[in-house]
Amino acid sequence: MTPYFFILPAVLVMAGGLLYPVIDAVYLSFFDWKIGTPFSKAEHVGLDNYWRMLGDPDVWESIWVTFRFGFWTISIEMVLGVALALMLEKPIRGASIFRTIFILPLMVSPVVVGLVWRYLFDARVGWINFYLAQWFGIEPQVWLGDADLAFFAIVFTDIWQWTPFIFIIVIAGLQALPSEVLEASRIDGANWWQQIFLVKLPMIRSILVIALLMRLIDVFRALEVMYIMTGGGPGRATELMSLHIYNRAFDAQLLGYASAISVLLIVIVFTLSLGILVISNPMKDKADV
Repeated sequence: MTPYFFILPAVLVMAGGLLYPVIDAVYLSFFDWKIGTPFSKAEHVGLDNYWRMLGDPDVWESIWVTFRFGFWTISIEMVLGVALALMLEKPIRGASIFRTIFILPLMVSPVVVGLVWRYLFDARVGWINFYLAQWFGIEPQVWLGDADLAFFAIVFTDIWQWTPFIFIIVIAGLQALPSEVLEASRIDGANWWQQIFLVKLPMIRSILVIALLMRLIDVFRALEVMYIMTGGGPGRATELMSLHIYNRAFDAQLLGYASAISVLLIVIVFTLSLGILVISNPMKDKADV
């Protein structure tokens, strides 16, 4: 029982900080409740919120937008983060400066990130339109007023903000690799590409899976940057699932209905996370040891 006593404090904290709000959200999803009214006067509607959610096209559109957003951002961030880590894993002149520059976006508040990139993409005074016109002769674009361009803008912003996260995790894993294995692969005649794809990346597979899983969870709870940059518009082109829940809860004041959508979000994230863990099983090697 000793290991369970050691993890008991963490379990209690997680249960109090995470499990209770989830249970409360599930309970609230069975009611029709608006802000400013006593909960004692909330109407119990049973599963009506869930039936309404399943037939609501706006909910499914927000899910589709979230999956599209997650596919592009996570794919590009993983590739760029791993590439940058591979380039800077060895001590080279100026490496510390580059590493500091690469992690700067992580230090910026999401609210500030949203404001900065909103002004950069502004159709009238944004620097992006200015430099595109100066350098490439491209006419100014209404970045945040066009559905396709607005989606590209939030994807680009997320990549700028979160690629350093992948970079930090991967470079830490690469620098922890045993030098004996790498030296043995060089003696066996492995070139640079073979060392990367046959030695280094397989050895940090568990780290890559964990980074992928953490970014997947972040995508489904992304809110601040999109809320500030586009507010979910134009139309619902950039309304991620978390932003849709926020709009239903605080704009439409449908707290019970928003809670039902939140439960669906939890189910989706749990299912995807469990699927990734079962398929990749990043802790298998340690369990075998």
